[in-house]
Amino acid sequence: MRRWLMSLALLGCAAPALADVTVEMHRLDAQGIGESIGTVTFEESRYGLLIQPALHDLPAGTLHGFHLHQNPDCGPATHNGKTTPGGAAGGHFDPGGTDTHAGPYVEQSHLGDMPVLMIGPQGKATTPMLAPRLKESDLMGHAVIVHEGGDTYDEPPKLGGGGARLACGVINGSA
Repeated sequence: MRRWLMSLALLGCAAPALADVTVEMHRLDAQGIGESIGTVTFEESRYGLLIQPALHDLPAGTLHGFHLHQNPDCGPATHNGKTTPGGAAGGHFDPGGTDTHAGPYVEQSHLGDMPVLMIGPQGKATTPMLAPRLKESDLMGHAVIVHEGGDTYDEPPKLGGGGARLACGVINGSA
């Protein structure tokens, strides 16, 4: 029995860690997906999901809503005759059905609510963030969206005021 437990413990130590997930982000417009503006890397940590953006060519010195969306599609969608860039990504990822936009630190909120994305004075986003409720396995089969506006983590304004979708990346595969 002792030998069996030791073997099991060693096997657990040798289990492969999840690989980091890197997603290429593209500018959005009414025609669809545009040029790349960089990448965002997600890494599992003991405190949640570490998010490391490496984005460029964004409005300098601004904050942007940053969310995991339901569908793995960055294409435009038309609803009631109005085309929305990135609309095919659907709404914020909310597997618990909370229907509440309250930010990444509130348990009863969309799981897809992530910390705001900070853009530096040179139009680059490189500041790491932590999403304590997300895991790498939550990412697969979804889209990451950068919104044009900031995020109050409250309503109103609708969905924190992030507004239109500025950039998008699709996360395919499995963790």
